[in-house]
Amino acid sequence: MLDQVLAEIGRRERFVLTSHDRADGDAVGSSLACQEILRRMGKRAEVVLRHGVPRVYQHLPFAASVIQSERVNGSYDAAILLECDSVQRTRLQGLENQFLINIDHHKSGRRFAQVNWIDPKAVATAEMVYRLARKAGVKISPEIATCLYTAVLTDTGAFMFEGTSEHTFELARELVLAGADPARTARHIYFGHSTAKMRLLGAALSALQREGPLAWIWVTQEQMERVGAKEEDCEGLVNYALAIGDVEVAAFFRELPDGRFRVSLRSKGQLDVSKIAEEFGGGGHICASGAAVDGPLHAAVESILGRIRAIQ
Repeated sequence: MLDQVLAEIGRRERFVLTSHDRADGDAVGSSLACQEILRRMGKRAEVVLRHGVPRVYQHLPFAASVIQSERVNGSYDAAILLECDSVQRTRLQGLENQFLINIDHHKSGRRFAQVNWIDPKAVATAEMVYRLARKAGVKISPEIATCLYTAVLTDTGAFMFEGTSEHTFELARELVLAGADPARTARHIYFGHSTAKMRLLGAALSALQREGPLAWIWVTQEQMERVGAKEEDCEGLVNYALAIGDVEVAAFFRELPDGRFRVSLRSKGQLDVSKIAEEFGGGGHICASGAAVDGPLHAAVESILGRIRAIQ
């Protein structure tokens, strides 16, 4: 399938790259790296993200070139969607009539494009982008390596999620040898939070609930507004509930402006939370998945917890 992706790229000149809205580290890092790889192949490429680049990733090479928009504008020969299971998940208009190339590593990945390269064995979509570069004969520059290393670091939960293996560290080693700085990258991501995020974390943890090996936290729209938090400030909060020693599964409920709740699910490996997320129209990994459910809060919590209890 990689050969087909490269063949389709070879036939075209101008590309738009994107990923799911509210992009995470793998979405941002893979998109930025793939953009530069295409440019080094002599192609024209632009990254468009619905909500732009989150603060903790704005230090990345090429991040300043990302276009934040609700619509893809311009004449493109193809759109490459990275780590995204549908056109709708991009929250972008203007992709409907594009030739689509889908590159994804989620087990819940969907074959929605004209070309679908889905590899659930890849540790991150960044690994697939790395393989694309190697196959195309593009040298991994320090800038490309930094973007890819950031993606691998974040999508493995700082090398803590199930599926992390010697292969993961072999990939990380190759990226460090190519110029990625692991300590500097980690500092930007894990020591680069806003004051608002810390205050939001305090509010979430003050409402922490436990039920045996299950823990859950939440934040309301009112709390978000009171501390001046942005959507990106919610990223990673669920991990603090999972950090409790005897907790195996954690959930974080974030109230949206329309009254629905975005749910982040995390597991230490005994429970496949992607199965739960898929039941609610979401998806992801065995240890890290997400979905959206209807409110109010008590109904959202019960709908998710009820499914977790049923399969524990």
